[in-house]
Amino acid sequence: MTTRIRNPGEFCWINMLTPQPTEACAFFEKLLGWSYAEIPGMGYLIKVRGSDIGGLFDLHGPQTPKGTPPLIGVMVKVENVDATAEKIRSLGGKAEPAFDIADNGRMAVCHDPNGAEFDLWQGNKSPGTDVDGTLHGAPSWFETLTSDVPRARKFYTSLFGWTIEEKPMPGFTYTTFKLGNTPVAGLMQIPDDMKAPPHWGVYFTVDDADQVAGQATKLGGKICMPLMDIPEIGRMAGITSPQGVNFYVIKYAMMPVA
Repeated sequence: MTTRIRNPGEFCWINMLTPQPTEACAFFEKLLGWSYAEIPGMGYLIKVRGSDIGGLFDLHGPQTPKGTPPLIGVMVKVENVDATAEKIRSLGGKAEPAFDIADNGRMAVCHDPNGAEFDLWQGNKSPGTDVDGTLHGAPSWFETLTSDVPRARKFYTSLFGWTIEEKPMPGFTYTTFKLGNTPVAGLMQIPDDMKAPPHWGVYFTVDDADQVAGQATKLGGKICMPLMDIPEIGRMAGITSPQGVNFYVIKYAMMPVA
């Protein structure tokens, strides 16, 4: 197994907020092979082959703002949370005051100018995931669907120093954000038929997209984006867990750096 600590400017962690966390753990264990370590009184650490990839928490916990939907939150690693949060505000985004998570690190909850939420992470004892992104169940791609593509491009390239690479797709242009030569995330316009606000989504590597999609429905999940082939990328599907969490699975034709 190849492990790799993420660099500043890369996504380094996920946090799932879900009702019925015990049932959610069982669903994702069967579907993506996750294992867990309990965080007493809080939730669970999510593991893939021994590597921590994120946390799973009760949507109805006292720290969750009322009205928050089930979701998978994403975290970007930075060298200085407070300075980056201030930069976000100067670029037209929103950033809540930063706070410490014991001695593990320091974080801030943020929104880009179009409203998509993401968090910042300045690691101390917990630098973020070192998971091998080629493993079944590992997060391997992060993608924001947005209401204003030019605005989002300008914000993220100014904030993290990402560069962009454009690829024409049927009916739209897909933007890949890169940190140096490393692809780190994608950006696209929210489709007209998708009733959703701007947000970040997470893709998980799987060994067989068709098998996982079929198993998800047997376990009580729903297919929210039908199985499809993306030329030169792989085969993917969008899934909603029985608890209402949306996510994507993908079998890569050629694995990106993750």
